[in-house]
Amino acid sequence: MGVLPRLLPLMVLLAVLGTAPATAPASAIEMADRVIVRKSERRLLLMRGERVLRTFDVALGLSPTGHKQREGDFRTPEGNYRLAGRNPNSDFFLAIQVNYPGPDDLRRASSEGVDPGGLIMIHGQPNRPSKPLEYYQTRDWTNGCIAVSNADMVDIWLMTPDNTPIEILP
Repeated sequence: MGVLPRLLPLMVLLAVLGTAPATAPASAIEMADRVIVRKSERRLLLMRGERVLRTFDVALGLSPTGHKQREGDFRTPEGNYRLAGRNPNSDFFLAIQVNYPGPDDLRRASSEGVDPGGLIMIHGQPNRPSKPLEYYQTRDWTNGCIAVSNADMVDIWLMTPDNTPIEILP
């Protein structure tokens, strides 16, 4: 699916909400060719070649140190993955799936007899928050996902094509 057909429903939603013009030329959006997440810095970078297009603050899993080992460990994975799909109807404001677990993750989990977990996403804030907004803005709170503000999620959604490489660093 091309960029413009994928963007139209989101642009219409934003226009209805009064946060964006009803139309925007697709050529006005500079697309990232890779994503880098620096867990220790709590930063997500959208890259084009060696140039940083945008930088975003992130929240990680409740237990952010180290690579994800198994389902339920609340860790955000580390390694090289790809953005594998989009869910505009997520429990969170937009969600882009990371294709974790990869082959190495599956082999390791199998050798240890554990479930590697899955459904790692880049997403916005919960659509039905159970805590004050400040909670989500000031601490790690996900089950292992990478969370950003809703406004930042719109930019990430628009600037990353499907299958974009993502490198998650310690």
